[in-house]
Amino acid sequence: MSYEIVLKRVYSPAEPDDGARVLVDRLWPRGKRRESLELTDWYRDASPSPGLRRQHHRGEISPAVFAARYRGELRDDPESLIPLMRHARQGRLTLLSATRNLDDSHLPILRDALLQALREEDAEDSEPASAPCYGHQFPNQ
Repeated sequence: MSYEIVLKRVYSPAEPDDGARVLVDRLWPRGKRRESLELTDWYRDASPSPGLRRQHHRGEISPAVFAARYRGELRDDPESLIPLMRHARQGRLTLLSATRNLDDSHLPILRDALLQALREEDAEDSEPASAPCYGHQFPNQ
């Protein structure tokens, strides 16, 4: 199955085809009122941990180290992706962040992790849960 997960700045206007609009930042964006964002949800659990976010924001770690550590956080807590996966299964999902440069933010990493988790779950669903039962062919045993 194909999923559409789009990345947008929270400061960009909402559009009718955005689908579910989910803010995935730990901090609320400055100068924005909740009503003005037309959010479906504000989901902090899939964003980088406060310590990792601070290190990245201050430039204490390289983007590559940030990406590796954030992937590790997502890998260590796969349950954090489930609410976002539900939104993606219902249609277009727009992940929002207040960051200035989306390409250098956590959102592309999160989108990749979501798409991978969705593919893995779809693969599991396509395989039979157990071997077929042939008990009906041997009624006397």
